[in-house]
Amino acid sequence: MSIAKLFTPLQVGALELANRIVIAPMCQYSAVDGCMTDWHVIHLGHLALSGAALLTIEATAVVPEGRITYGDVGLYSDECEAAMALTLKSVRRWSDIPIAIQLGHAGRKASTEVPWKGGGQIPPDHANGWQTVAPSPVPFAEAENAPTALDRDGLARVRDAFVAAARRAERLGLDAVQLHGAHGYLLHQFLSPLSNRRDDEYGGSLENRMRFPLEVFEAVRAAFPADRPVTLRVSGTDWAPGGWTIDETVAFAEALEARGCSAVHVSSAGLTPAQQIPVGPSYQVPLARAVKAATKMPVIAVGMISGFDQAEAIVGTGDADLIALARAILYDPRWPWHAAAHFGARVKAPDQYLRSQPGQFRDLFDIRADD
Repeated sequence: MSIAKLFTPLQVGALELANRIVIAPMCQYSAVDGCMTDWHVIHLGHLALSGAALLTIEATAVVPEGRITYGDVGLYSDECEAAMALTLKSVRRWSDIPIAIQLGHAGRKASTEVPWKGGGQIPPDHANGWQTVAPSPVPFAEAENAPTALDRDGLARVRDAFVAAARRAERLGLDAVQLHGAHGYLLHQFLSPLSNRRDDEYGGSLENRMRFPLEVFEAVRAAFPADRPVTLRVSGTDWAPGGWTIDETVAFAEALEARGCSAVHVSSAGLTPAQQIPVGPSYQVPLARAVKAATKMPVIAVGMISGFDQAEAIVGTGDADLIALARAILYDPRWPWHAAAHFGARVKAPDQYLRSQPGQFRDLFDIRADD
């Protein structure tokens, strides 16, 4: 029996991945003043035992005002770094899964309530709210408080904050950095003409709209160790008239690859309430396929991927090199185990769980020789 492509190894930059399953960054909105809590030990700890090849820490703000909500994780202070170090120490004690972090800035989509309390914008003069910033003073929704347009000093501060967070990620021993350029957050806001109305060298043409995200990428790539990957998550399209398109995404991906990007994670949408998303299984895979066809770096597909055969088809046909799981792995934290059993493949499991191997899947767990 041939090995399922989903369970073959892949190298991303210098990072060796055991299979093609990665855990996407998923906001938990459970930090206190940007600092991780016991919840993150539980959340990341159990996902670290999943058998996936890579675990990505949720969108982590590079400045306090870059948080989506007051409950977001940050990596902008010694206190944030120390709290994350404690979480990582606990997780790594029991798992050697490679761990990446997604660094981001929410821009005009910052200063909101946590989702289970409605998720609406919190005005800057209210508790847990603050003044947002963006490429242009255009709010996400008409009734919201308008962001302040970033001037040159502001752009430099944001860029430097990404660099400082990347250096903290290095000190924490994280294996990779992903920059968040998707879902309507700050870097995406520069890319899309719907949110970027600037008339300087950072607005207007595609080249100009890509300028700031590329400057941030170059600065982070220069600051993070050369032997560890720096990747970027993009929205392949805004799904809205006049917005960011897949053709522009391809051009952006080519520019990133030329600057040393190790992989691109292709999602979509999030920039405007006017979006019309054709939601359905694998609905974003064609976007990943377009980027894959134009570049040589690994491409990650995401979005309503929950079936084992569905995931295998995506990587097996070459539409993408890896698949990312988010909601599916929250619902089933052992999804990679079950997929391995389905395909007759093997997956790593902690010693404490080895006896859980079902009788019909005697070769499921990749047990070390000294076990």
